[in-house]
Amino acid sequence: MRLTVLGSGTGWITLKRSSPGYLVSADNFHLLLDIGPGTLRQILKTGLRIDEISALFITHFHPDHVSDLIPFFFATRYNLGYTRTEPFTLYGHQSFTNLYEGLKQAFGHWVCPPEGLLNLYLIEKESVTDFEIGPFQARSVGVKHNPESLAIRLEFSGKSLIYSGDTGFSEELIELAKGGDLLILECANPLGASKGFHLAPDEIAEISSRAKPKKLLLSHFYPHSEDVPLEIIQKKFSGEIILARDLLTLEL
Repeated sequence: MRLTVLGSGTGWITLKRSSPGYLVSADNFHLLLDIGPGTLRQILKTGLRIDEISALFITHFHPDHVSDLIPFFFATRYNLGYTRTEPFTLYGHQSFTNLYEGLKQAFGHWVCPPEGLLNLYLIEKESVTDFEIGPFQARSVGVKHNPESLAIRLEFSGKSLIYSGDTGFSEELIELAKGGDLLILECANPLGASKGFHLAPDEIAEISSRAKPKKLLLSHFYPHSEDVPLEIIQKKFSGEIILARDLLTLEL
């Protein structure tokens, strides 16, 4: 299983960090976790074509996590130089249908993939959900951010990756992440600035100390949260801590 960080930033536009997007690949299956603005160009930088994306998992519907859905769907209708032929599945909260209807009202049939290409797998936030995404065994739980916010755990060939999406402190996330090989946590708040819907370093320390992943990848940085006081986390967590950057690749 290979992870590529496509975007380690937020909705705050900078040259250093693209908006959220994470590519998880195994057995020639390419799963996209979130698809913020700029994600499609980042995919091309990895050497993949857009039509090689096998599936998408959307954690929630804030613009910095979904905006490139518009050009992604639009591109399925191209027939000059790029033609999507393989079906793909989009996984997300059951209220995605409301978002999709809104996109169709705004852009018409141009964001409607040709018949047979798009499959939807919609999840209820209120329960733990186990399912398959290509070669991955997946589990999702609701987390504290938006009403539709989901975190996900992926298992493949004895390895596990957990992605928090955007979240505040969450007991459900701790349970989901226990014993994982790599935990991707958002780090949007600086120390002492927690407001309940994003994580700060002291909360990250508590989550990682209780979940005990082998490695911790911090991402979703605002300019004011990039200078992470690692010593705060290291007081409670002895595993490896990695600070995400765009196009960072990790093998599990």
